[in-house]
Amino acid sequence: MKTMENIITERLIIRRFLKTDWQDLYEYLSDPEVVYFEPYEVYTQEQAMEEAIRRIDHTSFFAVCLKDSQKLIGNLYFNRGDFDTWELGYVFNRTFQKQGYAMESATALINHAFSCLGARRIIARCSTKNVSSWRLLERLRLRREGMFLQNVYFKTKPNGEPDWFDSYSYAILKEEWIKNNSY
Repeated sequence: MKTMENIITERLIIRRFLKTDWQDLYEYLSDPEVVYFEPYEVYTQEQAMEEAIRRIDHTSFFAVCLKDSQKLIGNLYFNRGDFDTWELGYVFNRTFQKQGYAMESATALINHAFSCLGARRIIARCSTKNVSSWRLLERLRLRREGMFLQNVYFKTKPNGEPDWFDSYSYAILKEEWIKNNSY
């Protein structure tokens, strides 16, 4: 399997994490609205420093940076599973949401996966309440394959009980991607 090199798009650079990314990482991982659907709580500065260092060698996390300023505005999660299936995830700084950056970076990464990494299928999951996330997946033309009722929780209610949520499962095959996209 080829290793991931920097991917450069019209406005973005998708690259591995650097130790110096911690401040930008903290900027969005300390935002309760940004991490609401994530399996972790808001980050402290110290946790963001540790996380930036951890992600340097973690092959599943990619920094999404503005091409002109190099500012880290979000990250993609892209992990290889069984049967040449890769899982896609994303988290972006609220200041940079709704500007097409998630779409641009995810499209570039999916193109790279199908053309260079030997991906056969890409999957993604999100809460049914995370409308922005599932709309992005549908704009990427991933197919909604199912809905799972109360299948996961990341947080607990004030009384300590799990805060279960429903999730959608999405996927796209390489041949579907090629048919729907020219690259």
